[in-house]
This record gives sequence, structure tokens and C-alpha cells, in this order.
Amino acid sequence: MTLQVLGVNHVNVTVPAALEEATRQFYGEVLGLQQIPKPDGPRKNVGAWYELGGVQLHLSVEDETTNAASNRHICLVVADLAEAERSLRKAGTKIIADPRPVGDTQRFFVRDPGANLIEVTEQTPSETESR
Repeated sequence: MTLQVLGVNHVNVTVPAALEEATRQFYGEVLGLQQIPKPDGPRKNVGAWYELGGVQLHLSVEDETTNAASNRHICLVVADLAEAERSLRKAGTKIIADPRPVGDTQRFFVRDPGANLIEVTEQTPSETESR
């Protein structure tokens, strides 16, 4: 039998404890993600969980992070790339130009306060039609 992956449940990003509140504000207020309750347990009051369509984004606290040195990233799809860039700049977020353009794909990158890399790209017409 072959492994049959059905989807992605969540993505986890990490930040040092000192940057937890700034990062929560970034995901909740700057990106406008909806925070959802975490289940009961020892880490219920640490970090945060956000709903991202059918996938969740989990924010965890980890003091020995090396996020700024990493190219690992999540990719967020937006309806209007230019508007997303204006909104992020207005919030004081540094925009990182696409270092390796791929065909006609328009995208840019940002880092959250914990230095996690985020790719921002625009939804293509074919993605819109398939939804």
C-alpha cells in the first residue's frame, strides 16, 4: 500500500518568548488572521493558533530559533498583491523583493517579528476558477 497524503492540517512557526506578543500582533492585526482557541494542555497559554482557510498556522515559542538564517517559509496567497504590499508597508513591514523570479509569478517576501520567512503571492485566475 502506498502512503496517501490527504492534505495539510497545520504549519508551525517559532519565535523566541521575547517576540511572542509582537508576532501575535503581526499575524492577528497586520495579516488579519483569525485566532482560534488552542486545546487544553500545558501549552494552552503559550503561542497562538490561527485559521487559514482549511489549514491552521500555529505559533510556538522556542528560544533557540535560527529563523533569520533560514529560507524555509510559508506561502500566503492573496487576492491583490499590490494591495497586500501597500498594507504591509503601511504597517512597517519590510518587503523583500523576489530574489529568484519564477516565470510570470509575481511575489515578494516578508519576515514576521520572529524572523520567519513568508512568501506572498497573488491568486492566479486558474486557482480562482478551481475554487
